[in-house]
Amino acid sequence: MGQVSRVLIAGAGIGGLSSALALAKQGIKVTVCEQASSLGEVGAGLQISPNAMKVLRKLGLESKLHSFVFVPQHATIRDFKTGNYYLKVPLGEHASSRYRAPYWHLHRADLHSVLAQACLEAGVELLLNATVTHYAKNTELNQINLYLNDGRILSADLLIGADGIRSKIREQMLGPERPTFMGQVAWRGVVPVSELRTTIQPDACVWAGPGRHFVSYYLRGGDYVNFVAVEERSDWRSESWREEGDVEELKRAFAGWHPEVSDLLASASSTFLWALNGRRALSTWHEDRVVLLGDACHPMLPFMAQGAAMAIEDAYVLAQCLSRYSLDEALIIYEQTRKPRTTKIQQMSKANAGLYHMHGGVLGRMKLKALQTVSRFAPRVIQSKLDAVYGYDATKSFSSLP
Repeated sequence: MGQVSRVLIAGAGIGGLSSALALAKQGIKVTVCEQASSLGEVGAGLQISPNAMKVLRKLGLESKLHSFVFVPQHATIRDFKTGNYYLKVPLGEHASSRYRAPYWHLHRADLHSVLAQACLEAGVELLLNATVTHYAKNTELNQINLYLNDGRILSADLLIGADGIRSKIREQMLGPERPTFMGQVAWRGVVPVSELRTTIQPDACVWAGPGRHFVSYYLRGGDYVNFVAVEERSDWRSESWREEGDVEELKRAFAGWHPEVSDLLASASSTFLWALNGRRALSTWHEDRVVLLGDACHPMLPFMAQGAAMAIEDAYVLAQCLSRYSLDEALIIYEQTRKPRTTKIQQMSKANAGLYHMHGGVLGRMKLKALQTVSRFAPRVIQSKLDAVYGYDATKSFSSLP
């Protein structure tokens, strides 16, 4: 019933490539425009939870990714100084059994490379050095034209804006608006295990502390440890959303923390620094033959480890809608299906910032102690909240439809 045979995608990140692959598997001809001169991902680790893995499995990528993964044994929250556990939820085999899909840690570059290769094998056209300037409706052909800065004009039935929080597509659709700095910055980096002086637990670990938190977990079969160190800051003035970080400044910011943190940072030789930005909820995700996906329409704070997962879910749902409905119906159903879930995850992520950073002083510590008590004596309460996130299966959203 779908009325789309050709699609253009702005952005070859994880969301853009996931969308391209999902569409190509529906028999749709896809061209992806990427402004960079080569394919690749800046960043480090990703936590790919079972909800995202169900989509990657459906796209045929699970076996191709398997050699790159690390399987964490628990999701934990620990005290920044004592190391005491406020939360310890089993992952590993427990997650695979409960959610029918694994919880994996992947290097962002590995996932991106596997996605790119799968897209090429599926016939997706990947254009590099293809910087988007604007789009316009082609009323004569009832299509959308996409204009590139080198003078090329591409045409298709639909344009997908998967070009991130600073999306050119979103800006043209809804008007210029600067992202909102959320008062936090994140240092990110990877340290080879061979250079560590301490043992890092095989968990997805959040270290909670006053005004900041630290995340650590293994990558690539346990050969590397990924870290994300988030600090509240009001003086960010850089126009760049990422830049080379000062490792010594990072070490000073987390001085006096538990040895697993301080010893890990002692072995860090480089880091990137991100400003954490957000946007107000958009009035719409689509207009005529243009639709948004991933960070372009619902940027996530990284406090639920769901940014990539939500883009991957978006990609699958959008492809299914386009294959089943007329274009107008497909875009409406896509937004109606995805917006409540992504909004809820955004809210949960924002709430976690206060928890991890012990907002409220003594009250903040009391909230963590309460979490510790619930985790110990009523674990089903904790599990039920995770079930809503990890138990979701985007691949079955449309299984009952004709």
